[in-house]
Amino acid sequence: MKILGIILIVLGLLFTIYTGIDFKIEESVVELGDIEVTREKEKEVNWSPLLGAAAMVIGGVIVFVGSRKTREG
Repeated sequence: MKILGIILIVLGLLFTIYTGIDFKIEESVVELGDIEVTREKEKEVNWSPLLGAAAMVIGGVIVFVGSRKTREG
């Protein structure tokens, strides 16, 4: 359970630092027999840094609860 919390903390940190990604896709515009005309289209996916902060908080709670259970039992 602690490992899940640590993973969430690391992912949350990455989501807070990097608030989006850009990538290109190639899409076909015209196809005439063996000839194909394509174009590159840029897309981006963005998210709020609050998503990363929330993941870090949840990961911290999981690590804290996991460490308390191992000490008690």
